[in-house]
Amino acid sequence: SGEFGGIGIEISMENGRLTVISPIDDTPADKAGIKSGDIILEIEGESTQDMTLIDAVQKIRGPKGKPVSLTLLHKDQQKPFKVKVVRDTIPIISAKGNEIEPGYLYIRLSRFNENTTPELKQIISDNQKGGKTLKGVILDLRNNPGGLLEQAVNVSDVFLTSGQIVSIKGKNQEQQKVFEAKNDGSDVSCPLVVLINAGSASASEIVAGALKDHKRALLVGE
Repeated sequence: SGEFGGIGIEISMENGRLTVISPIDDTPADKAGIKSGDIILEIEGESTQDMTLIDAVQKIRGPKGKPVSLTLLHKDQQKPFKVKVVRDTIPIISAKGNEIEPGYLYIRLSRFNENTTPELKQIISDNQKGGKTLKGVILDLRNNPGGLLEQAVNVSDVFLTSGQIVSIKGKNQEQQKVFEAKNDGSDVSCPLVVLINAGSASASEIVAGALKDHKRALLVGE
């Protein structure tokens, strides 16, 4: 829906523990130092041990301006810590970009929602106004927890002119799907580096995998 009231984190249940997949850029959670891989032990003093994911989300979300208290454990540390985060309206902007030096564009994708491909294309076209040549792109997918499959395909297609991006295989013939890249004349052909880390999940892995398999991009990260 474009925005929600909360602190700005993607969470999931991993091995029965409520785990942060990634904080959303420039949100209260991000500013409070919450990191990918953090385990949420308590919400408002209540243990998350027997809590469902839906219950946890409902307890963390809430009206703008109201604080929520969390007890967290960083993945590399032994001692939990408490943090009070003031909720805000969390906008879902999925793509941001800036020119790091003439002709070289840094683009950060924080998620894959309905607006990701149009936002990505807009950043590229804005950069090329006045006949500027694009010499290289750094595509940052670190801590991007994924999102819509269709957007993963479309983002990959921006940088590919042909070939298979991803396929779905099931027992029955009707479950088989193959997504191919199309050459629409506006594809970006300059050198490409993709930044990834342990928080790059789902749709991010599809994009990184497709660009790597077609030898279209150099992957940097873990």
